[in-house]
Amino acid sequence: MLTRRHLRIKVMQSLYSFIKKEKKDISAELLFLELSIKNAFSLYVLLLSYLKALYDFSMKRKADSKKMKILVIKDKYKFIIENDVLKFISEHKTLSKFISKIKTSNWEVNNDYVISNYEKLLESTFFKSYTKNKQPDLLEQCHLVSNFYKKIIVESENFFDYIEDSQITWIDDYPVVNTFLLKLIPKIDPRKSDSLPFPSLSKNSEDFMFATKLFKKVISCNSELNKELEGRTPNWDSDRIAAIDLILIKMATIELLYFPDIPKNVTINEYVEISKDYSTPKSRVFINGILDQIVKDFESSNRLLKQGKGLL
Repeated sequence: MLTRRHLRIKVMQSLYSFIKKEKKDISAELLFLELSIKNAFSLYVLLLSYLKALYDFSMKRKADSKKMKILVIKDKYKFIIENDVLKFISEHKTLSKFISKIKTSNWEVNNDYVISNYEKLLESTFFKSYTKNKQPDLLEQCHLVSNFYKKIIVESENFFDYIEDSQITWIDDYPVVNTFLLKLIPKIDPRKSDSLPFPSLSKNSEDFMFATKLFKKVISCNSELNKELEGRTPNWDSDRIAAIDLILIKMATIELLYFPDIPKNVTINEYVEISKDYSTPKSRVFINGILDQIVKDFESSNRLLKQGKGLL
């Protein structure tokens, strides 16, 4: 679910936080990094639980209509209730367990977010088109859920604000998890429970080990890294180099030295791309130039030992 770039960003943020604190506690920062990675999974569960809440709300509308003996011609909620993909998500036992365990949000309490987007769904052109088909196949049902997610949830400013206010780390996680879900929804098969995956984020997972190793190495090798940078920035005093730029260069250098499975070009490209979003306008050119020089020096001294195709 998390890309390597996203993990690099989380490590960068933890390193920045660590450097800026007067009282430096590596254990505390590693714990924050761990929680930050786990919170991305919590967001995944939260967004799936929102789709479950939409389905459950439709079921409630149906029950309320029966109790009040309201006769509605061509009940719109039935198209949601009869959507096998939404039903599958709503009744998924593993999802229900994670919702209870993580306790990310109670959509019954925050029902306004469900109702407002429910009404938008009913008024949308893609939903009206969907209701014209009396027996939509699985592909069409997936398409409805994808459209609802992409055109209503993702574009909802109120929903975005809710995510931003709920967890400090979710603002960076939201686009990544959205992309993951939008790729996942068309592949859901209600006949297969494992078509709704729940990625492992244990401490023994590759993601955790990559992130923690990268963080620890930058901290433990800081003196070595400072020496590596000596003489490489003749026109820049170390105090003038943006803090984020320095962190990104150090992280990249650690990858070049201690992560042999990651190709040098991948490392350079990843940190240049991260700098575009998190540092100054000139950082991209600056970081690319420094890393290119470091790679050439490492290659000439046989310090760059790379193997395999690499991991993104």
